[in-house]
Amino acid sequence: MAVDPARPARSAHPTGSRRPARRSVLAAAAVAAPLGLVATAGAPVARATGPTGRSTTFDLHCEVLDSGEQVTSLVIDATRRGRLLAGDALPSTFSVSVRGTNPVSGAVVVDTERTVTAVTVDRAGTVTITLEHGYGVEGASTLDYLADEGRNVQLDLEYTVLQHSPLPANGKGAGSAWLGELTQGDLVSPEVDAFTSHVTDSGMNYRLFSPATRGRSRALPLVIWLHGGGEGGIGEGGAVRYDNEVHLRANRGALGPATAEAQEILGGAHVVAPQCTSAWMLDGPAFAPLVSEVIAEVQRTRRVDPDRIHVMGCSNGGYMTLKMVVENGGEFASAVPICGVVDTFYGSTDPLVSDAELAAIRTPTWLIAAADDTTVDPQANTVHAHELIEDSLLSLYDDVTYDGVSYPGHWSWIYAARNDPRAEGESLWGWMAAQHR
Repeated sequence: MAVDPARPARSAHPTGSRRPARRSVLAAAAVAAPLGLVATAGAPVARATGPTGRSTTFDLHCEVLDSGEQVTSLVIDATRRGRLLAGDALPSTFSVSVRGTNPVSGAVVVDTERTVTAVTVDRAGTVTITLEHGYGVEGASTLDYLADEGRNVQLDLEYTVLQHSPLPANGKGAGSAWLGELTQGDLVSPEVDAFTSHVTDSGMNYRLFSPATRGRSRALPLVIWLHGGGEGGIGEGGAVRYDNEVHLRANRGALGPATAEAQEILGGAHVVAPQCTSAWMLDGPAFAPLVSEVIAEVQRTRRVDPDRIHVMGCSNGGYMTLKMVVENGGEFASAVPICGVVDTFYGSTDPLVSDAELAAIRTPTWLIAAADDTTVDPQANTVHAHELIEDSLLSLYDDVTYDGVSYPGHWSWIYAARNDPRAEGESLWGWMAAQHR
């Protein structure tokens, strides 16, 4: 069965420390697909147009926006280049270009200039080049979408930086500074880097966020995020590509519960994001034990309150959220299916989650979707499930517009990741925090 084809606009090592660089930056997630940097030796080198000296490294700094991860700035470590004058420089001081290659197809899908919006120098001599970014900005995204596979793929990115005019410098007789060769360094994505990388004995990838406990060993809630179809592995069993990356970078679904705001509301919580080797809807009953294995492994390595385990997911993962509840009745404190599928889909002859299964759910459930979703019919799926799940809550938005930006109607996970849904005077995360098994 094919997976949801919604297409984004182009535009196991513990993390928490910077990843070693390699020639291209493997970044991950442009806009989340449907149902969802690193330079090495030999990295791109850009020569300044003025006098040159030894090589100076720039890192790629990323943010996972509502539309997915983008390179938002380049940070140059110029602390050993002499005393630069702190302050702002003209954006025209530097020009930036990017070339992005899809490592699966081999196609160059990005080859463009990036717009520099600001250049600042701090007291230590660190230079920050801020780049235009936002939904639909060409060349900003770090993912490509393979339509034939229905998957987001991390691009191999090569950034080139040229210095066209000197930076002001402190010191007697030193009125300006050239940075010499500018060499691509690490990818820095703080929210993603807060998740460590793991693989279960059965071979399922997952990423894990655990809050600092400040020496206290108390049991904390666990939030499980199940990604959309665009963030699974490629090829049978993920044989072509299975990276344990794109499901964090494609959208803010897993990152939302790990934010300081969510952590405060939840009272501190572990957040785990398993990665499917393909797509959850291809065989939910077979994937359910593998997700349970991830949960069990987290319970062995972290102190988890078994009465406060919450499961949530979008699209393909919204289906899998309900399937986990059906297959493991009574094990979860709450379920949050977002634009999930319960009806027949792409050639299936039977509903993916039957009416009888929906009616039998007793786990507190909050369903989320947008009325203009053209990928997964909200009436036949989300609204239908709400009508059958006893005492469930429903947030059915007219469309997906957040912070003044309009997105495709399928992307209702944006609201959940921003704690936007409200019901009976309670926010989504506050409601989750109040649920116990």
